[in-house]
Amino acid sequence: DLDRAQQLVAVEIAVRKRNVDPERIDRAVTGIVRQLESSGETEVASGEVGRLVMEALKSLDDVAYVRFASVYRNFREAKDFHELLGELKGDEEKTEEDAG
Repeated sequence: DLDRAQQLVAVEIAVRKRNVDPERIDRAVTGIVRQLESSGETEVASGEVGRLVMEALKSLDDVAYVRFASVYRNFREAKDFHELLGELKGDEEKTEEDAG
């Protein structure tokens, strides 16, 4: 499937030179494909695909997530990274609160 191949390439580029298990990458892409298929739409906006890829990368590797987000969101300034890292930190704090 061409769409799956494109998503896999996007995820693999983001995780390049990161220590992420290829099986986890494959599961993440499979999850993205399933979410898109379950939407029932024959055409899906690229923004939706990008959002799903970002969600998957967030659970795989923070650096890969920031790499992809910087391109996907078209970052132009350092403050863009700062805001994204603030979002990541906020998510981590919420997760710790949920667990504790």
